[in-house]
Amino acid sequence: MFKTTLYVQVRPDRFIVRKVGDGQTLDRMAPQPFSHPRTRLGNFTNAELFLKTLVAEVKGRFLLKPDMLVHPLERIDGGLTQIEERAFQELAIGAGAAKVKVWNGPALSDAQVVEKLK
Repeated sequence: MFKTTLYVQVRPDRFIVRKVGDGQTLDRMAPQPFSHPRTRLGNFTNAELFLKTLVAEVKGRFLLKPDMLVHPLERIDGGLTQIEERAFQELAIGAGAAKVKVWNGPALSDAQVVEKLK
């Protein structure tokens, strides 16, 4: 696979980044908080810097920008607002993504992640 695909689950002050295909997963708490009691993304700058670090670590030496499916978990009562969805898209682009989709639903397998990104 020449292009890296990443599945990013977002929890309060925590990202779980899985590299689709080989199962490599990073599950880390943020060194600087990025969540707020009302939302998963309260400090965009801290979240972007942290996600960028994790993406670089899991992506490895691949030069192409990865495709990312961002999956916010917790604090999603009533779904995501347009503003929240846009913030997660911008977060992934700032972390180096070429293509981004935001998913609101149950956890996905690698095959489902690839399908959602089509």
